[in-house]
Amino acid sequence: MRFLIFLSVVMISSCKNDGSTRTEDNSQNKTTNQNFQYTNELIHESSPYLLKHAHNPVKWKPWTDSAFKNAEKENKLIVLSIGYSTCHWCHVMEEESFEDTEVAKLMNDKFVSIKVDREERPDLDMVYQTALQLVNGTGGWPMNAIILPNGSPVFLGTYFEKEEWKNILVKFSSEYEKNPEKITEYATMLADGVQEVYEEPAKQLSNEITPNKFVNGIMEWATVWDKQWGGNLGQQKFILPPNLTMLLDYAVMQQNEEAENHVINTLDKVIHGGIYDHVDGGFFRYSTDDTWKVPHFEKMLYDNAQLVYLLSKAYKLTKNKEYKIKVEETLKFLKSEMRNEDGGYFSAMDADTNGEEGVYYVWKKEELQSLLGDDFELFFKYFNIEDRQVWEDGNFVLNNTISKGEILKEFELSEEAFDKKKENWKSTLHQARQKREKPTKDYKILTSWNALLIDGLLEAYRAFGDEKYLTEAVSVFNYLKEYNYKDAKLVHSYTKDSKQKEVFLEDYAFLAKSAFTLFEVTLDVSYLKISKELMTIGSEKYKSNSELFYYNVSNDLVPSIINTSDGVVPSANAIMAQNFLRIGHLEYNTDYLKKAEVMGALITGDFENHAVSYGAWGSLLLQQAYPFYEIVVVGSDAKGILSEMSGTYLVNSIIVGSTIESDISLFKDRFNDDETFIYVCQNNTCKLPVKTVSDAFGQMRSFGYQGFR
Repeated sequence: MRFLIFLSVVMISSCKNDGSTRTEDNSQNKTTNQNFQYTNELIHESSPYLLKHAHNPVKWKPWTDSAFKNAEKENKLIVLSIGYSTCHWCHVMEEESFEDTEVAKLMNDKFVSIKVDREERPDLDMVYQTALQLVNGTGGWPMNAIILPNGSPVFLGTYFEKEEWKNILVKFSSEYEKNPEKITEYATMLADGVQEVYEEPAKQLSNEITPNKFVNGIMEWATVWDKQWGGNLGQQKFILPPNLTMLLDYAVMQQNEEAENHVINTLDKVIHGGIYDHVDGGFFRYSTDDTWKVPHFEKMLYDNAQLVYLLSKAYKLTKNKEYKIKVEETLKFLKSEMRNEDGGYFSAMDADTNGEEGVYYVWKKEELQSLLGDDFELFFKYFNIEDRQVWEDGNFVLNNTISKGEILKEFELSEEAFDKKKENWKSTLHQARQKREKPTKDYKILTSWNALLIDGLLEAYRAFGDEKYLTEAVSVFNYLKEYNYKDAKLVHSYTKDSKQKEVFLEDYAFLAKSAFTLFEVTLDVSYLKISKELMTIGSEKYKSNSELFYYNVSNDLVPSIINTSDGVVPSANAIMAQNFLRIGHLEYNTDYLKKAEVMGALITGDFENHAVSYGAWGSLLLQQAYPFYEIVVVGSDAKGILSEMSGTYLVNSIIVGSTIESDISLFKDRFNDDETFIYVCQNNTCKLPVKTVSDAFGQMRSFGYQGFR
């Protein structure tokens, strides 16, 4: 393997982790009648982010073997720049440096320059971000590196101003010409650093999970909970749905009031804060402050998909109708703005419009007064439209910090009258917003992120019983089968003209999970077949020397990565383990159950010491540390009974059914033509079959089960 990592010398930059998009809508074609002064090799790509750079004077190339061979032949260093469509500072650096002819001449003369969309190649991003973090202590985007023709970095950073960037280019190009051995030496200083990071999970010792270890992890995480505003303490806040989902399950399972209050407080603050779009629905990526007031205005599919799932679960627990409303509004936004005509969902919507952040979403006081008329005073109070709350350039972010009860009392309104006014406000502001130029979208259809949306839609269907959510989940799944999964071959990213063939563990893991849930909801075994097929292919394609799986398939320029930590998007290894557990229980597949157990055991220590980074793993470990239940419904009315059960918040259980005779282990020899029975089982022990949901829940209580409300 030519790609070992690394080494860097000097880090000049600070991390920039902002975002903004300048991408095209799916209806636009990458070729236009416009005449451009410059065109580079990115013109042949389909990624909106790469196409945005196709007319830079920099002679950008995509990541290909030929680009590296060219650098080796010409004896040049490589500039590697990784970004994504909703990265604000990526576009700032483009305007300042990559569109500048002086900078471009320096890059073209002295370097081979490669552009990468991190959403198309998350494996490359992981590797170089790890290097950046080892050297600089933090990461971010844009990620700009100077690397050798064998892929090894000699310098890494994030955003640089023009003169700073020019100095870096001159310094390293001159040094490489004068002292190539020294540069190579720098490149081997941390040669084992990244390799160690990605080999470490495989080297960890198994550590059997116990309730005490699980609780230790929760207690360690609890030290950074923000008890007032929810989320974790910090100057910026991300919602982190995998963590909150796991914590809510734990809270219900153990009847832990503190944990439950933290999740509910976080959700309440989030849905009322500026991080939620109170006009059109949907959540922004993160809050730039610690009170959820001012967001970074990009909207990502993965955030919204997982928040639909989490809010639907929370509704089953609390019956808080505001959660239901936010789910409805978010799904309406996604379908209206993020869905293509064939049923796939785009990856992101920009924060910027014509280079100005948030202008599509914010409001000036005078504009609101004109639009709302007599209702402005009420609106003013509810959404903090006060001079001291102004954001930038006289603009306000809608941010509700006063309770509805206080508003009703102060303005002597009934709840029905107030809700009617809110609907009128939204309609009025929506119409006004439609006259503005919309942010653009990144129209890539990512397999893993669309799979997360399927999960969200199915949980919404279970919580609210609305068939439209199930219909849409099936539609998205069918889209992925049609465009992203052909002849048992999966791709990570699809656009109409895409030539991308890369695919990653998360695509197999997430889609297998969605397929299994579709089987649970519809009872259609064709979904189970696809889920098992994806698990079989994924397990073989990404197998490693340990019980964990590689994230990617290696080649000469990219090492194999074993990635275990969760971020906003869950760990692919964690979802693989969850899938093994669910299928294992359904089919009494002891190999699958053992696989899930061993994978969890390898992460137990990490969870115990740093649970905040292992939320999806926590969901698995919860199911292994505490009793797990199988609820099986067999008979002609199985679907109706399962639908009745699905509105209840259930933890640590698999709920499956069949309306026909089946050889699947949990159904075998249990079908009766005349009646529908419910079987409750735990640890290879089953109660006598019963006919009603209340009797089944009673049996679960007799097992000592507390994990439902």
